Amino acid sequence: MPSTLPPAPDFGAALPLAAAPEVLRFLALRRSTSAVTLAEPAPGADQLADLLRLAARAPDHGKLTPWRFVVLEGAGKAAFAARLEAVAQAQGDAKRVAKLAKLKIPPLGVVVVSSPKPSEIPEWEQVLSAGAVCTNLVAGTLAMGFGANWITDWYSYDAEAAAVLGLEAGERVAGFVMIGTPREPPLERERPVLAPLVTRWTP
Repeated sequence: MPSTLPPAPDFGAALPLAAAPEVLRFLALRRSTSAVTLAEPAPGADQLADLLRLAARAPDHGKLTPWRFVVLEGAGKAAFAARLEAVAQAQGDAKRVAKLAKLKIPPLGVVVVSSPKPSEIPEWEQVLSAGAVCTNLVAGTLAMGFGANWITDWYSYDAEAAAVLGLEAGERVAGFVMIGTPREPPLERERPVLAPLVTRWTP
């Protein structure tokens, strides 16, 4: 399916701001989808390329691109899950095996890897940029009409799992964004009460 996005603007092009009430409505109703309810179809190759392009338009102080993507799909995704299952079984942890369902069931996954670069930009800001990429990817997927769930779980933090994924020194998983078509609509969850979370600084 050809891209429905506007062409990528040229470097330095003026991008006038305009009100986008449809985006506000989307954000007001945005809801992640449980990973175990995600099924085929997943975005096709062109749609996935669009989603990664949108995800990469995240705040990035210093323009360091301190993150990268690992796409999990098809036979490669199944083999990756099998390798993780072998790791969990060797560790004798049945709970870890069971938790792989969130990774196995959805037809598509994109791992956002935080990959900080040596720079005067603090590492913390680079890690936050990877989180912003995850947010963009989830929002873009939902706006495209698919379901998405940003997950982590044990395989985001386990050293053996990191080796299976191919992480390099200093890299960490910011999130596994699992993608597919929801078999059932997600239900609204409890949202925070904002009053105790908002203060205004005064001198």
